[in-house]
Amino acid sequence: MAPTDQALATQAHPSAGLLQILWLASPTLPVGGFSYSEGLEAAVEVGAVSDETTAANWLADQLHLSLARSDLAVVAQAIRAWQANDLPRIQQLNTWVLNTRETQEFRLQTEQMGRSLLEWARSLSTLDSSVSGVFEQLRSAQLAPPTYPVSMACAAACAHTPVRDSLIGVAFGWSENMVQAAIKSVPLGQSAGQRMLARLVQEIPAAVDHAMALTNDTRQAFTPLLAILSARHETQYSRLFRS
Repeated sequence: MAPTDQALATQAHPSAGLLQILWLASPTLPVGGFSYSEGLEAAVEVGAVSDETTAANWLADQLHLSLARSDLAVVAQAIRAWQANDLPRIQQLNTWVLNTRETQEFRLQTEQMGRSLLEWARSLSTLDSSVSGVFEQLRSAQLAPPTYPVSMACAAACAHTPVRDSLIGVAFGWSENMVQAAIKSVPLGQSAGQRMLARLVQEIPAAVDHAMALTNDTRQAFTPLLAILSARHETQYSRLFRS
């Protein structure tokens, strides 16, 4: 059977959408998520995060106060826009993400990861029909540049999974990357990392439900302390991560 036939057969299977979300949420997806700490490394530098407890609290707060209210809300709204082929809405959401990145680091992160997701889709477009759809839709939208939340929403829409399941996958992928950042920057052991991940798993459903309930008027990106730490991180003398 040819690769394209295999891809079509896989997409016809009831588990295809779930597998696609697991694929997208994997830290091995080559979009560079592992290279960012999203201000956590700077928080360690100033002593705001110093052990397992403070790291777990920091990540839980970041999940609810930053990710859920901003990027997860954008992903939820952008999935529906991609499904409806509403390009003006997609471009509006993409512009909002760019305009609300509070530091150069955060803007470069969303741009780099968005471009990398597009390149991932381009490299696999001849082998998997749903990934081909991601590449074609992102290319036709002419986003300059595509941001990570809007690009991820495109991939989730092409997977044809429920919006809530898609957001849970995105949130879990973020959690895995951030826990690994905490393990490296605090530093902590793997067992501590698993305990932190267990807490985030318990927190994710509520964060996702919050994100899905937000509208244009209630969606927000306002985390002053995180922005200050990110700005400091740009000139931090010794660091492991790009943000």
